[in-house]
Amino acid sequence: MPDERFPGLRRRGFLAATGAATLGTLALTGCGGAEHADREENGPPRRGGRLRAAFAGGGASETLDPHLSNLFVDVARAKALFDKLADYGADLSARPRLAEKWEPNGTLDRWRVTLREATFHDGRPVTARDVLHSYRRIADPKKAFRAKASLEPIDLDASRATGRRTVEFVLRRPTAEFPNVLAAFGAYIVPEHATDFDRAPIGSGPFRFVSFAPGRSAVFRRSDDYWDGAPHLDELEFVVANEESTRVNALLGGQVEYAHELNPTTARAHEGGGRIQIVRLRNSAMQAFCMKTDRPPFDDKRVRQAFFLIADRRELVEGALSGAGTIGNDLFGKGYEYYADGLPQRSQDLDQARHLLKQAGAEGLKVTLDTSAVAAGFTEAAGIFRDQAAKAGVTVDVRTGSKDSYWSDTLDNGTLCCYRSGALPIDAHISQRLLSDSPTNATKWKHKDFDALYQQAQSTRDTTRRAAVYARMQRRLHAEGGFLVWAFADWILGTSPKLRGVEDKAPANTLDWARFDKVWLG
Repeated sequence: MPDERFPGLRRRGFLAATGAATLGTLALTGCGGAEHADREENGPPRRGGRLRAAFAGGGASETLDPHLSNLFVDVARAKALFDKLADYGADLSARPRLAEKWEPNGTLDRWRVTLREATFHDGRPVTARDVLHSYRRIADPKKAFRAKASLEPIDLDASRATGRRTVEFVLRRPTAEFPNVLAAFGAYIVPEHATDFDRAPIGSGPFRFVSFAPGRSAVFRRSDDYWDGAPHLDELEFVVANEESTRVNALLGGQVEYAHELNPTTARAHEGGGRIQIVRLRNSAMQAFCMKTDRPPFDDKRVRQAFFLIADRRELVEGALSGAGTIGNDLFGKGYEYYADGLPQRSQDLDQARHLLKQAGAEGLKVTLDTSAVAAGFTEAAGIFRDQAAKAGVTVDVRTGSKDSYWSDTLDNGTLCCYRSGALPIDAHISQRLLSDSPTNATKWKHKDFDALYQQAQSTRDTTRRAAVYARMQRRLHAEGGFLVWAFADWILGTSPKLRGVEDKAPANTLDWARFDKVWLG
């Protein structure tokens, strides 16, 4: 009998199965060596067929508006239909996409961007006017688009089209890392005057729209005129299945060829068995507890510092991630450019934690920790941390929320929640989450002097001096920020043995992650 909880699977005759993400885990080949290696091993790419990819979703509220992309399935669908001016390479540097090249002036406050020859799905060329329309739409003060904070350095009133394929971006201040702005999460280019993104969206990406049923599925078809080469696949279908066991069983039963986000225990059970190919992206995702710094009890930095010292990070990695990750140090971006790896690794110190709580008048503290099965390890981490906190005299009440609405529910509500993030350059993490006007500022970290340091870093041409400013910012976050970063987890996905072209080196949120135009069915 079909599982009535998952109509996206039922609708296309999928086998019933029992049993999200905000940004995470399929890495698929783009251009380059990984694809060539697969060709040698598996033969040349075959054209044709429909790839069915199972993701956790966001329910009936899902949209194809690329500027609202938040969940992993949102981002994967958006990059299939649309393009950005640039995207992040595996090393988190900006790589040209719709932008053929970019050139700064001598003072870094004007950048000239030249577009490549590309067309939208209706045959119209992608022009400078489309770029300015897209960025102005994102920057609309009445909207809460994710990329708004990243585009803040641009004075869009002063910026202009200097030709059909050239844009002069005028910046509010010198910005040495402006290419990262072009690659910003959610900064997709849409046609001028585009308003309807759910009935018949038109983009310039590798696939064209066919159909969309929010919370169920989306079907796209190959665009033969794609500027970066037509996809190998005829069609691509995204199927929503919120339970991991549903995604795995659909993969085992042949109803899908790709299952997004597997638990470490599931991966171990199937690795090497031949029925599922396991792909691991090592240490790809920040795992954290998010403390809201604008409300009790976490408006007192001593309470935040106590919680840093309550966490036994190794126990969390072993228990919540089954060892599939490395311990964190309360900072984002381990291994990325500008990461402050010189700070001492924080470890559990329950005596000092109790001392800080006593200083803050928070002895016998009780706090609610929001979690959900929305992401691998979340509920397990909440239970482990509850037990760790009890040893410091803190009572943690674990509250499990809806998978469909967890991220929106916890952005502004509650005081403490489970949190994670895929790969972003450190400057993008700061702009989107840690500035006073950041749209996804889950910790409510709002400090004007911190904002000023970010602007100083962005305006500093010399890399060494810029790194010193970022180090100063991270020292403060390490001492009193709102993210208790306990690990960087492996992202794990499962694919059918017949799916070819899978890349295992590109972190989530990078160009070759969810790159379905470069895979094929063997």
